Amino acid sequence: MKRKIVVWPLYFDSRRSWSEGRRVPKRLAVEKPTLELLARAARAAGYDVEVDPEARHPSCWFESNGRILVTTDEPKTLVLRRIAAKLREIRAIT
Repeated sequence: MKRKIVVWPLYFDSRRSWSEGRRVPKRLAVEKPTLELLARAARAAGYDVEVDPEARHPSCWFESNGRILVTTDEPKTLVLRRIAAKLREIRAIT
């Protein structure tokens, strides 16, 4: 059954520690991922993406980085790792 998974840019930020919200290994993280880059990486990984630019992460309510909603039936950890791999690919190209 497909559901929407919330994905925040801080999950992929190499400047943040695990306790500060990073959710992928440091080797898969990138510095300061933007919402546009994150949405592009999720689409490149084959996911349907809905962008919510006004959303604020509860622990960083003072930053308006937005979020994406990914429609999938896969586990969230797998989705995050696939997006992280595409994010690194895209960052390497640009």
